[in-house]
Amino acid sequence: MSVPEIDELRGRVAGTVLTPDEAGFDDARKVWNGMVERSPAVVVRVAGPDDVAAALAFARARGLPVAVRGGGHSVAGNGTVDDGVVVDLGALRSVEVLDGGAAVRVGGGATLADVDAATVPHGVAVPIGVVSQTGIGGLALGGGMGWLTRHHGLTADNLLDAEVVTADGAVVRAADDPELLWGLRGGGGNFGVVTSFVVRAHPVGAEVYGTNLVYQRPGWRAALRAWEEWTRDLPDELQSIFTVLAPPAEWELGSEPLLIVGAVWTGPDPADGERVIGELRAAAPPDTEETGLVAWPAWQSAMDELFPRGSRAYWKNTSFDRLDDDVADVLERRGAEQTWQGTAMDVHHMGGAFARVPEEDTPFPARGARFWLNVYGFWTRPEDDVAHTAFVRGVAADMAEFASGGQYVNFMGRAEGGAAAQEVYGAATLARLVALKRRYDGRNVLRLNHNIPPD
Repeated sequence: MSVPEIDELRGRVAGTVLTPDEAGFDDARKVWNGMVERSPAVVVRVAGPDDVAAALAFARARGLPVAVRGGGHSVAGNGTVDDGVVVDLGALRSVEVLDGGAAVRVGGGATLADVDAATVPHGVAVPIGVVSQTGIGGLALGGGMGWLTRHHGLTADNLLDAEVVTADGAVVRAADDPELLWGLRGGGGNFGVVTSFVVRAHPVGAEVYGTNLVYQRPGWRAALRAWEEWTRDLPDELQSIFTVLAPPAEWELGSEPLLIVGAVWTGPDPADGERVIGELRAAAPPDTEETGLVAWPAWQSAMDELFPRGSRAYWKNTSFDRLDDDVADVLERRGAEQTWQGTAMDVHHMGGAFARVPEEDTPFPARGARFWLNVYGFWTRPEDDVAHTAFVRGVAADMAEFASGGQYVNFMGRAEGGAAAQEVYGAATLARLVALKRRYDGRNVLRLNHNIPPD
């Protein structure tokens, strides 16, 4: 790419333009997933929607592929591209609490930590994910599953409006087009570059009542049976996720695989949470635990250390509806194999507010799912790629016969075979998304995502 072309681009944007020969480019081209190595032609660190439009125009005029990066935490590594243009939203990190705490306006490059830091002083929180370094953009557009899912739904369920730069460079408000707003609630980054979101917020105390009940291998089956029964009739205010992994050395819990039931109560009275969590503890006494009041941002960021930038990541996921002995056999057997650090599996308890959203209200699939499995890698050594990727695939294959059909795009790597949309969305939802894609990006400029082709 010629110097005059780059100079022309610099003259059209208020942000920063970086090319491969400049200091800072190597860091700018990288994303969180260390398995994804790409070298863009140019990275545009935008200062606002006009810069996004200019970067897209530059790419269109030259036929260059476009990658859009919010927090850069995409498992699939979609925030970078070889020989193309990276539209980096990382400078758009403002968070503004609106209407006395009823909603929050969030810049498209903000992280979940940015959101929590702004909302906690107002006594509210936005339903977001479980790793605070994640960017709000990809999380919200894919769904947004986390510790408030049962109480208040997905991030996408709470999306009220968005400022969107279309592939042709127009700046539109999603609230002015209900069909676009619908598509953004789980259809991913297919319809435009979102430079800001307006998201509903909910009352959550500065401290919440949480627990991590830890079980060594002999207690797993009893814990799973108790957890399955306990989750049948829980108040919405209680969110639970269990994890199976070999703990990092700094956790000082030994080196053998552990089953950890994490649960948090986000209702107004912590005593209610203590009582409900106590029912599980009584049914399956843990080997050790950490329980009590904890600051909301600390709870939200507790898993961050597992996922440092540069982690090598390959993930699979599925929804399922039963946790009987057949399913427990698979989870126990596969969980016990994890004698290494670098892979884990989470099972999210669904239901509550998530399940009460009608299927047609958002593109997000499988609202009736009782559980959601995420099996994931976070290793550091390239020499572990083959074995750890095989483990993740193997767990997914073993769970396939129990799957109920739901796939969550934010828990997916790059589509194998290029059929991500067909895997995720039912026929009626996919047809509606394709029609919306034709309206807003008929040339499929924004295709480096879990893509919905316009034809």
